[in-house]
Amino acid sequence: MAELRFYFGTMGSGKSTQALQINHNLRSRGLKTMLCSQLDRQDGKVSSRLGVSAVAEQVDDSVNLVVLARRFADVNGGLDAVVADEAQFYSVDQIEQLARIVDELDVEVYAFGLLTTFQGELFPGTKRLLELADVRQELQVEARCWCGRRATHNARLVDGEQVYDGQLKVMGDTDADPGAVVSYELRCRDHWHTALRELRGHQLELLDDE
Repeated sequence: MAELRFYFGTMGSGKSTQALQINHNLRSRGLKTMLCSQLDRQDGKVSSRLGVSAVAEQVDDSVNLVVLARRFADVNGGLDAVVADEAQFYSVDQIEQLARIVDELDVEVYAFGLLTTFQGELFPGTKRLLELADVRQELQVEARCWCGRRATHNARLVDGEQVYDGQLKVMGDTDADPGAVVSYELRCRDHWHTALRELRGHQLELLDDE
């Protein structure tokens, strides 16, 4: 029977590389796969930081994945597996749809994504995947914080300063300051919290000055 499998890790842990590898392996065996992504660094593709990429169905909040899967099967004479990259960005309804693809269509689903946002909380899509998945597996490629410890958190930096507020989905800009440079950095729990404590201390100082 088909299963819903969720593979998770931090940035740099090889999620997209694994998604591309599984998609390639299945197709090399003659199986029909539908590769999907949302907010990838290359529009219309799943791309790895290693430079490998493949054309993919782009998923936004308007997409019904069950309808998309049925359409793919009709056009291609069947569907054996769905490979869903950047699954943390999928809506809760779309995660439910992935489960329906497994249960109603008997199609394997391989989902890959981050666990937590830059705010240190579970993505809504990730939370639902953890609740629904038949298999949950952390990727074994361990990314590292700048201090050398195992990275556990994804930090968002605006002009080099770690921030904890803002839109959940931001790739390369921020509405807080259209001219700001937004980047992401891996951090261990200690250094992710250190920046938060420093920010809160600074905010308290500003209140005291008032």
